[in-house]
Amino acid sequence: MLWRDTLNEEPSRQSVDAFAGDLAQWWAGNQHSHVAFVARLLGSEIVGMAWVALLPRVPRPGATTRLSADIQSVFVMPEHRGQGIGSALVEAASEYATRLGSLRVTAHSGRKAVPVYERLGFESSRQLLQRPAR
Repeated sequence: MLWRDTLNEEPSRQSVDAFAGDLAQWWAGNQHSHVAFVARLLGSEIVGMAWVALLPRVPRPGATTRLSADIQSVFVMPEHRGQGIGSALVEAASEYATRLGSLRVTAHSGRKAVPVYERLGFESSRQLLQRPAR
């Protein structure tokens, strides 16, 4: 699904099999910090995915296990969009992070998906800033 998600963004310079190998290697080193959620049809076909990255935060007095979470790479197969699958994936990933004690769940979204995140309770914040790479 990750490979399929980027097909329209830029030409792929590697095959799906080569990417699967790279992803497996990445996953082996990051499975402690990233959790994948998938949506399946009643059969076994996977039609959507979302990831949540869990980030330990610097401890504070009285709060030594602080955690933040970031929703990443939400994708639903085009023929299954508009049915609430993406929203259900974001909800599942967000609730998982909250159960683990995350103080906040963030999401970096394309413009079209902003209203979806807002319906799910995400809010813009003037305190959450980003600095683009230079």
